Amino acid sequence: MPQDINWKELGFAYRKTNRMFVSYWKDGQWDEGRLTEDDKLTIDASATSLHYGQQSFEGMKAYRAKDGRILLFRPDMNSKRMNRTANRLLMPQFPEEKFIEAVKTVVKANEEFIPPYGTGGSLYIRPMQIGIGPNLGVRPATEYLLAIFVSPVGAYFKGGLSPVNFVTTTYDRAAAFGTGQAKCGGNYAASLLPHKEAVDAGYADCIYLDPLTHTKIDEVGAANFFAITKDNRFVTPVSSSILESITKISLLQAAQDLGMESSEEEVFVDQLDLYAEAGACGTAAVITPIGSITHEGVKHVFHSETEVGPKTRQLYEYLTGIQYGDVEDKHGWVVEV
Repeated sequence: MPQDINWKELGFAYRKTNRMFVSYWKDGQWDEGRLTEDDKLTIDASATSLHYGQQSFEGMKAYRAKDGRILLFRPDMNSKRMNRTANRLLMPQFPEEKFIEAVKTVVKANEEFIPPYGTGGSLYIRPMQIGIGPNLGVRPATEYLLAIFVSPVGAYFKGGLSPVNFVTTTYDRAAAFGTGQAKCGGNYAASLLPHKEAVDAGYADCIYLDPLTHTKIDEVGAANFFAITKDNRFVTPVSSSILESITKISLLQAAQDLGMESSEEEVFVDQLDLYAEAGACGTAAVITPIGSITHEGVKHVFHSETEVGPKTRQLYEYLTGIQYGDVEDKHGWVVEV
């Protein structure tokens, strides 16, 4: 293992590793792809990814189990979502079987960078696809590049799972029936300013409301929203502008495994008193407990601003237990490298 890494002090920042995977698409097909030691890309200055945002990416992790095994969590779902984004942006699909094999290959090549079991860390995996080659007009590229690089990251919550506070924003993350359901770079560029304004005001991030009516919760920063109702149901918003989180999909099933009903439904921001607990979910943190949401100057507190709700904690421990191999995987979600 690298001697210069303090595994317990790792944050969520990029660190160069041994190898990255690169594959090129040209003349209607993908090449075989290869591992490279270089983590730099050289592309044409007129590439569509630079000018017209023809780009997509994914976020996933590799985990070190207690017995030393290396585990991936639902990589097939990342492949499917990346291909849905490719369809939306008129980019070529990358075959699912080839995607999973490429992920395994790059993880194996960087095995020494996977944080040890018990540190709370993991190997973050970033697949990306961009339009390359010379181009000037607003049209799809004629060439594409798919790359997969990795970086070790630490436990998201250094002091343990802890609630944070959010505030609603009048900005929209994405348009209704636009690219909100695609995982493309432009959606995230649009979120930088509202995020900064929320942080400057003393909040962890902002809550985006539905772009059509601004009456329903869509997303929490770059994560999906969920809540636990007072009658013990797990609910998460349904909308045409939400990116479907793999963590959210998994939590919908996890809630049922733990004896809760679960559903996707409209979550009205003026009806927050229906919910006993709330949180944000995504690959980076798995679950971020929400202590409160402030909307139009009125602060609504859920379970507590200082303590994690019991159902939120139970869901977090159950799902992370599956990811690290400590809890039985009833659904075939875990793939061994």
